[in-house]
Amino acid sequence: MAITTRDQLIDAMGNNASRIVIDKANIANALAGAYFSLWRATGQPGQGAIPTAAATCDNALTGAMNFAQQTAPATSYGAWANAVCSSSAVTIEIHDRLMHMGGLSGIVTIAQTVSVNLNGVTADNMVERRGDSNFSDVQWWAEWYTDTGATASNATVAVTYNDGTTGSLTTFAAGGTVRAGRMIPLNNLIPAAAAGKFIRSIDTVTLSASTGTAGSFGFTATRPRMTMPLLLANKMEAFDWAQLGLPEIFNSSCLSLIELCSNTSTGTVRGGGKIAHG
Repeated sequence: MAITTRDQLIDAMGNNASRIVIDKANIANALAGAYFSLWRATGQPGQGAIPTAAATCDNALTGAMNFAQQTAPATSYGAWANAVCSSSAVTIEIHDRLMHMGGLSGIVTIAQTVSVNLNGVTADNMVERRGDSNFSDVQWWAEWYTDTGATASNATVAVTYNDGTTGSLTTFAAGGTVRAGRMIPLNNLIPAAAAGKFIRSIDTVTLSASTGTAGSFGFTATRPRMTMPLLLANKMEAFDWAQLGLPEIFNSSCLSLIELCSNTSTGTVRGGGKIAHG
């Protein structure tokens, strides 16, 4: 049953909630105004592994925040959180990491297979976790695990849309030394000719030129769950259920952190919260 009243929510927070802990080390070489993944940052949750072939992600994966799995009809919600960062004017986001892959090279100029495909996936409670059946709730990213080279290069990403048609996203820069941890959002690169469509799979990526260093990058699908804007450095901020939007946290969710940076490092990020069960 869903939590439908404040009394139920208060009771769940006090008597039936999972505590989440955030304690992530700084990642250097960030970029102001860019998204950086804290998947590989050490601390709590633990450092996530660099993926290889495309695979679904779940709550048991190292790098995910642990919470108690529920038996239907019980449900879980993001009910309260706090966070502090040593950098000012950053935004910390908690996403459900749905599927990822890595090991792509910055020196290969033929099409590289990605195959991050959410269509028809039912493992790890994916149908609930991904949201709307047209994939409009899914955020897609290019994610860097090791720096690629300084030589300019553009990436052409071939995708399949929710209606089964295929196409390529607007190109983006994959050279010029893209740093480890960088996440480049892809939803906004759907071209005008495909307006109104949503990505259901990333199929291949082709670089226009070698970046000069192989590095390692890949692609990730997430679903945003909670957002915490932090205006001042080293000042703890708290966010209640209304500010978080009381998002439902589905069984098997791989809750992980993404930061919108304002500086040349992510800063240390600490905090916690409660996932209420009802």
